Amino acid sequence: MHSLDLYDYELPRERIAQEPLRNRVDARLMLVDRAEGTIDHYHVRDLPELLRAEDALVLNNSRVVPARLIGYRTRTNGRWQGLFLRSDPASGVWELLTKTRGTLRTGETITLQDRDARDGGKLEIIGRDTEGHLLVKPLVESFTAVDRDGQPISAPESMARSATAWLERYGRVPIPPYIRDGRMVDADVTNYQTVFASKKEEDKGSVAAPTAGLHFTDNLLKTIAKGQTAIHEVTLHVGIGTFRPIEADDIDEHHMHQEWGRIDQATVDSIVARRAAGGRCVAVGTTSVRVLESSVAAGNGNLAEWTGSTDLFIKPPYRFGAVDALMTNFHLPKSSLLVLVSAFATRDLILKAYQEAIDAEYRFFSYGDAMLIV
Repeated sequence: MHSLDLYDYELPRERIAQEPLRNRVDARLMLVDRAEGTIDHYHVRDLPELLRAEDALVLNNSRVVPARLIGYRTRTNGRWQGLFLRSDPASGVWELLTKTRGTLRTGETITLQDRDARDGGKLEIIGRDTEGHLLVKPLVESFTAVDRDGQPISAPESMARSATAWLERYGRVPIPPYIRDGRMVDADVTNYQTVFASKKEEDKGSVAAPTAGLHFTDNLLKTIAKGQTAIHEVTLHVGIGTFRPIEADDIDEHHMHQEWGRIDQATVDSIVARRAAGGRCVAVGTTSVRVLESSVAAGNGNLAEWTGSTDLFIKPPYRFGAVDALMTNFHLPKSSLLVLVSAFATRDLILKAYQEAIDAEYRFFSYGDAMLIV
């Protein structure tokens, strides 16, 4: 048995960051050396000095969508909340997690409310899938756009049929429950998005930020590039599983959620060439790790171009095929992400680093500080 209790630790509540630092690069950066077993302390702004010219830095460019929806049951006026998971472009059906009192009936509708609590478009209940997620279909004729003054205007049919347009119009940023009890503020629209998040339609799909990437600024990336470190982007749409704890006492019984990812051939070629020349593949965030290692798994042990869904659960013992160094935030106790970093650097070293971070008053979780494991 591989007990989940092995990945537990005590975290004082005051160590959970509720807001990001004004300047992202001022976050602290713990350097964990696996070979030496040592721990040193820096700041994110020091990252250019810790990277090498021959390294390849890999970022997850997935864009967080405003996936949290609020409204009410049109028939009863009962309050309703939902979290958008995905949509089927062919059928127009959405899959949601939902929270409401009473039983939602097939055929009834939900009236959405925008960020100013104005009534808006309606969702028709279709049923539930095999996982118990709510299936809905947006009523295209009920969609309204707004002008710069917030006044309703007619919308093109293509916009009314776009899930992204609905979320942009009616959604909120899905802030994790440990930040302000999940309450969004206006600043989260910018703060909970990486500066390099892609604006391409196919790259909009995360319900949580790849939080290690939140520490980067345009200036920091320019400085890193000037040092000759290659900067590459992959995509992994962060799913609802990032909020879910491992429920099995034996982690070998845990099944990971599916997440869609992609790495292109040019990125593969650059990483392979740089590693062959003595450089390191430095993954920014566990989501980048999952793309890289899923590519290796699909490529029969070799990094390869890859697009698809992955349920790869990285746990000890695991032989990493592409990642040589990892920049990551501090993760929740008993989480799959803590298990992943323990597979990369050993459980004992990670728990030692976490305790040192607590003692040194590091800031934890999404808006907190980071570590670089080499």
